[in-house]
Order: sequence, then C-alpha cells, then structure tokens
Amino acid sequence: MQAKVETRPSVRRCAVGGALGLALLGAGLPAANAATTAATTATAATRDSGPGMSRFYDQKVTWSACEGTDMPKDLQCGKVTVPLDYARPEGRTLDVALARYRATGDSRGSVLLNFGGPGGSGVSELAMGGKEFMHLTNGYDVVTFDPRGVGRSSPVSCGPATMKIMEATDGDGGLTDPEDVLKRLRDAAAECAKYSGPVLPHIGTVDAARDMEVMRRALGDDRLNYLGFSYGTRLGAVYAARFPDKVGRMVLDGVDTLTEPLTEQGLAGARGQQTALENFLDWCVEDIACPFGRDARAARDQVERLVASLDSDPVPSAFGEPFTGQDMVGAIGQALYSRELWPSLERALAQLLEDGDTRGLQGFSSGGVTFPVRGDKGAGLTDEEDVPMDNLPAALMAINCADDPDRPTAAQVTASLGRLRARYEEASPVFGRYRLNQVLMCYGRPKGTDYIRDDVKDLDTARMLLVGTRGDPATPYRWTTETAGRLGPSAVVLDNRGEGHTGYASSECVHRKVDDFLLYGSLPPDGSSCGPESAGTGSD
Repeated sequence: MQAKVETRPSVRRCAVGGALGLALLGAGLPAANAATTAATTATAATRDSGPGMSRFYDQKVTWSACEGTDMPKDLQCGKVTVPLDYARPEGRTLDVALARYRATGDSRGSVLLNFGGPGGSGVSELAMGGKEFMHLTNGYDVVTFDPRGVGRSSPVSCGPATMKIMEATDGDGGLTDPEDVLKRLRDAAAECAKYSGPVLPHIGTVDAARDMEVMRRALGDDRLNYLGFSYGTRLGAVYAARFPDKVGRMVLDGVDTLTEPLTEQGLAGARGQQTALENFLDWCVEDIACPFGRDARAARDQVERLVASLDSDPVPSAFGEPFTGQDMVGAIGQALYSRELWPSLERALAQLLEDGDTRGLQGFSSGGVTFPVRGDKGAGLTDEEDVPMDNLPAALMAINCADDPDRPTAAQVTASLGRLRARYEEASPVFGRYRLNQVLMCYGRPKGTDYIRDDVKDLDTARMLLVGTRGDPATPYRWTTETAGRLGPSAVVLDNRGEGHTGYASSECVHRKVDDFLLYGSLPPDGSSCGPESAGTGSD
C-alpha cells in the first residue's frame, strides 16, 4: 500500500497507504482460536441484523441519470441511506452515493466494484474508466459507490490543516525536531475533526463493509458479487468476515495485508517502489531518449543525486512554489504504478533535466494546493462542486488511521525514528525518506480498530479469487499468499507474473480469468498463473 494515489489515463487505481499511519511498535498479533473467532462472527452478525436495522435493509435504490460534468449518458446514479453510527441505528444517518451501468441483457443481479484508495471516489472512477468493465454487463449491473467520508458521501476534510500536515512532514523535521512535528500533527488532527464533521468518528473499513451489506440488500441481491482492487481487497475481506454467508463471487486484485503494522507496510512499499524504479531505469537506458544515458547503474546514481540536489536547492515549479526532491519522488512513485506510464515518465524526467520544467512530473501528482473551508455536513449527498479539494488525502488518512490500532507515545516515536530511518533508507535510497515521513501522520488521532488484525481470519465462505502481481510496487505478491493463508481454504490464488499495480487492467489473461469467474463461476486452479507476455495489453 502507498500513501499517495496513482493517476492512470483511465481507471486510476488507488495504491494506498499503509505508510499513512503510525505503527512504530510492530508488536505481534494475539492469537485467537476458532471458537473465539466463530463467537465474534456470530455476535457481529447479530448486531448487524438487529431490529433497528430493518428500515435500512428494506430500502430500494431509485436510479436516475447522473448529474455532473462529463458524466456518461448511460451511467445511472442513486443512493442508499445508512446509519451514521451502527451502534445507534435509530440515530443520525448519512447517504452513500452509488452509480451503475445496467446489464445489457438478462441481469443476474449486481457486481459491486471498489477501486481502492482508501479515499477514491468509485462514482468518478466508473464514469472515467467504465469501459474496462463493460464485458461484465453481459450478466450484471456493474455498480460502484463513494464510501462514507469520500466524494459525495459526507466527504471529510482537514481544511487549512492539510497544508500544515504536508509542511510538518516535509523535510527532516521529524528526525531533527520530532517533538515540534508531533505537536503540529496533533493540532492538525484536531482541525481535521473540526472540518470533517460527525462522520469522522465513524469512518473506516468496518463501517464501510457494513454499508456494503445495506447496498446488497437495497440492490436486491441474495449474495454480494464483488471486485475490489488494492485497498478494496481489505474492504472485501472485512465484508467476508462480517457476513460470511452472504459472499457470492468475490475477486480481490492487488491484495492488501491484514496483519502487518503500518511501518512494515511502508517498508514493503519502499522496497516495491525501489524495485519498480530499477526496472524502469533498465528499460529507460535501452532507449536513446533516456535522459540518464545508457548505463543502468549510473542511471540509479543520477536519480539519487538529483533527489538530494532538489532537496537542498529546489527549483521553481510551474505553479511558482518550490519543487523539491521529495516532490519528485512522489511524482515518480505515481508513474511507477503502471508500465504504460513509463514513456511519459521518461519524457517528464527529460524535461526536468534539460529545461528545469517540472510540469510533466507534476502531472503525475493529484490534489490541489488550496482547500475550501468546510463546516458541518448534513445527511444528504454532497454536490460535486462542494466536495473539498483535499477530500482524497483527508479520507485516506482518516480511513487508514481508523483501521490502525497502534498509537505509540511521543517518547516511543522519538526513540524509534533513528532506527526506522536506517531501515527505510536501506529498503530504498530513493523512496525511504518519503515513506518514513508519512508514517507519522496518525499521531494525535484516536486509536483505530483491532478487528481487521484479530478477527478477519479462518473464513467459512464461498470460494474467493485472489490476484497477486509479481512486479506490484504497492501490494507485494507475498501479501497475496499470506492473506490467502489467513483467510483459509476458501481463498484461491492467481499468480500474475507481470508488472504494475493490480492485474485486471494490465493483463488480458487476468482480465479473462476474473471475468470468467464473475460471469460463469469458472474458477482457475489455486496457484495457477498468467505469464508476463500478457502484461501491458490491457485497455488502460
């Protein structure tokens, strides 16, 4: 997982952010026996079917043409109403935005998509990249949603504190003056709570999974058919643990970890991105237009020197603000999520080296530089133009922190930073510092749930397909096999021997096997693979 969001020409899969939390202790997980897990699942099921939930489970979705800029004419939008606080279903509510492409023939129900993040708007993603999923309309209504706190579904924001968080974690302040950085982050967390309104304490994957059960019932489906990418695999796994008897045909592509502390996730991401960078440079030096020459080892040294040079002496950006080495690292990280972006990255780096032009690299970054002030939000959907510009990073932080039970003290953070810096820089001389700064961002926020680590395991569900990509820079392949082992015999692994983050959009082989499972129930054998020759031929 990665703390920044990938931008692709079509479907912009969010490769998310394990590094956006604080987990410096790395304690082992308490073991839970099968009886305890079964009892927990039974208790959860009882809570989720309580008498106060009937008004939510009995609703139906009313569909109409989507409003907003550049919305496809055949895309329909709707909403479901869910409890703000599932412990008090009789209390306040919020609306969750939905979108769908209708089945072209006889529909067997719906397949629900989550594109990752956390923090990505499913409605926007489907509007921009729906062509990748049109084959699924041969049998399904293809449906997606903006999870609570995201997009039009009561979007969270940090207001001006977004810039304060960026400034606090930019540079070496966390290492040279950690007490000051932690105080600034604690103050920023309080501002995030102020600008996000009442949804913030009830954001996170467990509540989003319970919202998905409301969606399933409102859509009229007996079981949930689901395709989740990156963070969406965490969401799918939590749903399967919470509602095991309601799992239909479920696919998890770019599989997230359920157990590793967020610092370990950040280290895995740093290693993955370093490998992806080296693969890019190996490719680049074979091209006469490569700005780093023809020797891969020399090219790697040049990138490291360029990052250090820009950190000590930034250049003016296209927007007038300084463009640092860490800005460059963040932009490169975005481009490395898809091999299809390598030619664009090569041109952008050449522009920087030859003309000092940062526009190409900045094009890989997402988000804005100013953010509107937001107050308390009502229960209804938010108008598109009123979604805060910082909603994506604000939701990413809020959801990752809500899923993270680790909250070391300031003294523990300070004592751990030197050791962590050495580990991160060893993992990646280019991405290590960038990742290390991000692991501070949960400081000052309430402790998150331990449900995902402790209870999402040993599931008794229908068979699920897990897709892992060998060259994935964000969700390493070992997370696929580890998560499959944790979920139990229901998990079937498909090994995609290609490059890039997730396989569905980049491998025709993966695309075909996933569609065959979702449409026809044809599940590949556990451990079967798609070869690298299939990579790079997707529809992105």
